[in-house]
Amino acid sequence: MCGIIGYVGTREAKPLLLQGLRRLEFRGYDSAGIALRRTTASTTSGPSGTSRLSSMRPAPTARSHATGWAIRGGPRTAGSPSRMRIRSPACDPSKIAIVLNGIVENYRELKAQLVEEGHTFRSETDAEVVVHLLEREYDGDLVATLTRVYPMLEGHFTIVVIHHDKPDLLVGVRCETPLVVGLGEGENFLASNVAAFLSETRRAVFPDDGEVVEITPTSVRFFKEGVEGEHAEVNELDWDDEEAEKGGYETFMLKEIYEQPEAVRETIGDRVRGMI
Repeated sequence: MCGIIGYVGTREAKPLLLQGLRRLEFRGYDSAGIALRRTTASTTSGPSGTSRLSSMRPAPTARSHATGWAIRGGPRTAGSPSRMRIRSPACDPSKIAIVLNGIVENYRELKAQLVEEGHTFRSETDAEVVVHLLEREYDGDLVATLTRVYPMLEGHFTIVVIHHDKPDLLVGVRCETPLVVGLGEGENFLASNVAAFLSETRRAVFPDDGEVVEITPTSVRFFKEGVEGEHAEVNELDWDDEEAEKGGYETFMLKEIYEQPEAVRETIGDRVRGMI
């Protein structure tokens, strides 16, 4: 499973994202990528984790600090983190980027439909399929777009989306995988684990499955089936870093026991689907 963190606010995004990724390294990954919205969408990535990523530089046009996020995943070549897609020939490469945590199990069927419609792919990842779907459905409203795309997807995943034309906006949704909102002052976070932002804020909201979250530096909004609603429960966390890494469980062993069903689904879900 990947670990992700996203940030919107007035501070420089890259140091916060790298700090958050380092706090997620307890999950044991060996590659990392980062996307920053500047004057164009830009990514850097490193197959050897955050130590290499921290020394990399975004494109010269990527100088603003409005928004950004990062992803961790399996090892790939530099410039191609496992579940991070920002460019695709059929899509405007400077407009849209996502991070995908988990697996979209029906991506092959969706990809076949998109190919028939004239979309061209440059990878075999399920994440690139999601990028194309978002590009096809985008009408200027990122929340509405993700709300339409979400029901098309089968599996267990978290998706966070940024669009070049919406520089202070991140939109996310989850399906049986972690997503947590960190509430700050003039800034907000999206992450897969509170450990990623615990040093910056201890106020957190845990969205429900299928609940689309929109964060800006000054607001957090929740949508269910396209209708905005209240998500009143704000958690004031008193965890230390170790407790955050354990996700509230008393021990790591207990956490691993309760995560076994998800680990099994992650391992065999796509393989079982391919046999049906």
